[in-house]
Amino acid sequence: MSRFFRQIPYALASCLVALGAWAAPAPDADEPSTVVSDVHEFVVADDGSVSEDDRTVLRANTAAGVDEIAQRYVWYDRSVSKVDIVEAYSVDANGARHDVSSDQIRDIQEPRSAGAPTFQDAKLRAVIFPAVGVGSTVHLHSRKSQASPVIPGQFGYYVEPGQRPVLDQQLVFDLPAAKPLYADTRGYVARAPVTANGRTRYVFDYRREQIARIESGSVGYAQYGDRLMVSTFPDYASFAASYRASAADASASDPAVRALAQTLTANDADARAKARTLYDWVRRNIRYVAMFIGQSPAVPHRVTDVLANRYGDCKDHVALYGALLDAVGIRNEPALIGLGSVYSLPSVPGYGAGAINHIITYLPDFAMFADSTASSVEFGFLPLADMDRPTLLVDSGALSRTPATQPLSRTARLQIDVAPQGEATFAYWVQDAGWSAELERMNLRLASAQRRDQIAADRLRFTNLRGAGALTTTDVDATSGPFATTLRGTLDDVVWPTGTTALPALTSLSGGIATQTRNWLAERSRTQPYLCVGGAYDEVSQIVLPKTMRVAEVPDDLELTSGFFRYRSRYVFDPASNVIQVSRTLDARFGKQVCSPDDFEASLPALRKIERDTQAQIIVKVSAQ
Repeated sequence: MSRFFRQIPYALASCLVALGAWAAPAPDADEPSTVVSDVHEFVVADDGSVSEDDRTVLRANTAAGVDEIAQRYVWYDRSVSKVDIVEAYSVDANGARHDVSSDQIRDIQEPRSAGAPTFQDAKLRAVIFPAVGVGSTVHLHSRKSQASPVIPGQFGYYVEPGQRPVLDQQLVFDLPAAKPLYADTRGYVARAPVTANGRTRYVFDYRREQIARIESGSVGYAQYGDRLMVSTFPDYASFAASYRASAADASASDPAVRALAQTLTANDADARAKARTLYDWVRRNIRYVAMFIGQSPAVPHRVTDVLANRYGDCKDHVALYGALLDAVGIRNEPALIGLGSVYSLPSVPGYGAGAINHIITYLPDFAMFADSTASSVEFGFLPLADMDRPTLLVDSGALSRTPATQPLSRTARLQIDVAPQGEATFAYWVQDAGWSAELERMNLRLASAQRRDQIAADRLRFTNLRGAGALTTTDVDATSGPFATTLRGTLDDVVWPTGTTALPALTSLSGGIATQTRNWLAERSRTQPYLCVGGAYDEVSQIVLPKTMRVAEVPDDLELTSGFFRYRSRYVFDPASNVIQVSRTLDARFGKQVCSPDDFEASLPALRKIERDTQAQIIVKVSAQ
């Protein structure tokens, strides 16, 4: 969803429909709520400052819809913006009007500012509507003026409609005639621009009564659904130049910055080691305040202030990391990117949830990107939210792309020793390598003793096992390389001491091949592009049974190769020792982050066979006396 519709409420629209008509059944009545009318008008000045008049009517169709519409928020930056609630009221199902009183309008702190003083200007004006029930409508008319533009002399706006029916929406942009507006539309219908008295008026209409369910694992709606991006920038090169100019900061070469960089890297043997040391220092010492770029003027705070405060948003992270790299002679370049689940950019540049909303660092000497806001990601890797996405290099103005894949491997060894009464002791060792290793390491680095116990219990519970275990790890203070955990404990009722037991042929606790396969098969069919992340998995288990039990049946081996998968399983039973060994390997290679519905259909036969194999059972019976 766009920044506007996620954080700014739907504004009050003129009542174009008689109140009685809203009580009649509508084709969208099964949806929790509906946008009945929605008009947003932006008047842009030559300097890029903007005034915005918003009028919206929302209807609650169900009890869940009441929760969706009864409280609305207008996002604004107090330092550069002013918000007025012109009119706000609800109309109940009987047609009675209930006005919002002054004490039902209040400002609250934007939660993502996380208490950081330099981000305290980010506010939400909350409007709490009274007497909202099923069949009610809420009406909100607000005005917002922004004296300082996000980019001086320029204007941009991104919107996508969200997951509710829209009966009538209109976006109006009024700009100086000498400042043309470029647009990338999907689903929004543009009217012919009208120029008069030195200004041009652009209007976009939108309507959608039916919405498709977002499928499990689907990429962001903006990747394939309706959205609108408008911008006064003709191309991405000029957009990059605007950020480059605003980011200029004399304090980046401050002696304290240089001294810190040189001290931290004094023992590093080469440039890459220095870049890693500085990256690790920034990600572990500069708290990330997750305010998306473009919500306020796109200017980083001074590097010296970021260093002193020890926190900052993505712009601040890039500015400080870049200054530290400069101090030791390592080339670097800011890279604007769309963070999240959208893997393409609109054809016209601008900030927004489905456009550019984040910035990372490009290191040309190593041909790699780094995102120091991702505190749980090792140097040399990227968080999944940054992978396989177009990025705009700020210094060169060129569009590039982050890597489509990065290494991931997981090795698991499971030992289960069953006692005559059916309980068991177990030992489980798993090693993560590649991009997931530091994620797991940091998860346990930050975990208290109680949290570790809960993690151990969850790993058994999510594997449908009952028992208890204690968790140990390799060095959690390391910042790179593979990471291993060991879980030891006891299991209840693994095998029944009487009769027959269908014993799961486990090779891993939750998180292994079986878990990944279930995730890929979360939908029976797909109509939307979806996230597909590959990796290499190697799992072996050994189950030791007491002499009082015998194995009646062992699953068949399986080996298959398809377009994306190479899979192999082996089941070996030694009657002399009453030991069963199960091994599974899976190599999933998609070569990309986003797969199509056609890819899903092509992979289904292999995935179903793999899923069936991971759910295989070993039939165990009590030995005859």
